[in-house]
Order: sequence, then structure tokens, then C-alpha cells
Amino acid sequence: MQIPLQITFRGIPHSDAVEAKIREKVSKLDRFHSHIMSCRVAVEAEHHRHHQGNQYHIRIDLTTPHKELVISREHHDKKAYEDIYIAIRDAFNAAIRQLEDYARVQRGKVKSHDLQSTGTVIRLLPEKDHGFLTAEDGHDVYFHRNSVTGDGFDALKVGDEVRYIEEDDDQGPKASIVYP
Repeated sequence: MQIPLQITFRGIPHSDAVEAKIREKVSKLDRFHSHIMSCRVAVEAEHHRHHQGNQYHIRIDLTTPHKELVISREHHDKKAYEDIYIAIRDAFNAAIRQLEDYARVQRGKVKSHDLQSTGTVIRLLPEKDHGFLTAEDGHDVYFHRNSVTGDGFDALKVGDEVRYIEEDDDQGPKASIVYP
């Protein structure tokens, strides 16, 4: 990070243990996006309640070269926690999800659900509940039994023409929907 981490406590006294936990969580964020420029974390104690303990809310502001990510809920969705360490864990898990989504967009690996392609079934493995088709440009695309519409997977034969919606995942090209 180019700018040092900023931790603010609001409505709660400073805690070295809480600060150490936050620093530990922030140090792991670089695994999910390598160009984080700054990080600001606010730890807030909500109103005191007679029948419950303190309620904590964590807000995280991350700055990258092209975008600022804010991890917090609007008032009607705000989720406060009685255990500050669970609040920290959940806030940083949400930050990781946002960083992963943002990194996928940066790399151009976002799903394209509305682009249908045409292909030919080249291999069926009914015992494993999947098959493969060849796209018009020649690359192979995996599909699962559950992604086949209409008469279904059992009605398909090698050589059948199909329309499909392709997406990329960690294992490669995959048809999310196959129309026989």
C-alpha cells in the first residue's frame, strides 16, 4: 500500500487486540488485488442497549488506481454484531469478494450471459453427467447434464447442432445453458 493503513475507533476505546486483528486481515488483501493504494477501517459501536451488549459495525474503504471500494451497508441493510471479531471477519470477507469481482472485471473475465453461440456435440459421457461440444471457432466447451434444456441430456446425440451460452470459469470454457 502506498498510503499507510488508517484505523479509526468511534464510540469505543482504542484496543490493541482489535487493531492487531484488523492489521492481520488487511495484510491478506494484497492476495486478491495487488494494486491497493490505501485502506481505511472504521470500527463503530452502535447505541447501547439494556438487554443486549454493544453492537459493532465495520466500514472499510479501499482505494485502487481506478476505483474506490466501500464495504458497508446502508442504514436499512446495516448489520451490526455483538462480537467485534465476527464483525471484522464478515466485513473483510465482503471486502475480499468485492476485490475478487473487481479484479475479474479488470482482467475481462466477466460472464457473458446474453451471447448465444452455435456448436456441435462431439462427446457425451452419460455416466459422468456431462459432455463436450465444439464451438464454431473450433474450441471445445464443457457442459453438464443440468445445463441442457428441452428434451434434456438423454435426448442428445453426438453430431447434434446446439445453441448455447458460454462462460469462462477456473477450469475453462463452459456452457451454462444448452439449447438442443
